[in-house]
Amino acid sequence: MSSTPSSEQPTDDPTLDQIGPALSRLRRRAPASGKDLSRNLVLNVIADAPGEMTVGGLAAEMGVAQPVASRTVAACIEDGLLRRAASQSDGRRTVLELTEHGEAERNRFAAEQRKAFLEITAAWSPKERTQFARLLTRYGADATAWSRKQNTSRN
Repeated sequence: MSSTPSSEQPTDDPTLDQIGPALSRLRRRAPASGKDLSRNLVLNVIADAPGEMTVGGLAAEMGVAQPVASRTVAACIEDGLLRRAASQSDGRRTVLELTEHGEAERNRFAAEQRKAFLEITAAWSPKERTQFARLLTRYGADATAWSRKQNTSRN
């Protein structure tokens, strides 16, 4: 879903300066506890990974130190959301997998987020909602690709 670079130059529209703060507000307004937010982030990163995911890979993807990712993973394993498994490509490596309960929890959280989105955008037209959802999803996919490219160029 990644887009190709546009030949248009960025505009001087001051609204563009509000993107970062707006995304921060979106995260803070998610209808969940802090525990749910971090668990949901971990579950989504692992589920969306193009291949096997390790604790180190999770830490890099989340932009946190490995001990932080390790503690979050340990809590998710304790809650039955994740399991450790041997890598299929290298049996010496341990990878992370969602359990059925983890997938159900991920779906529950997505349903809560959809409900909140529909309530927040109640005054929007269906076309506006769909367009915003598509663009936000596209932004997320492009941001993931950009981040992976940044991490690759640093290593």
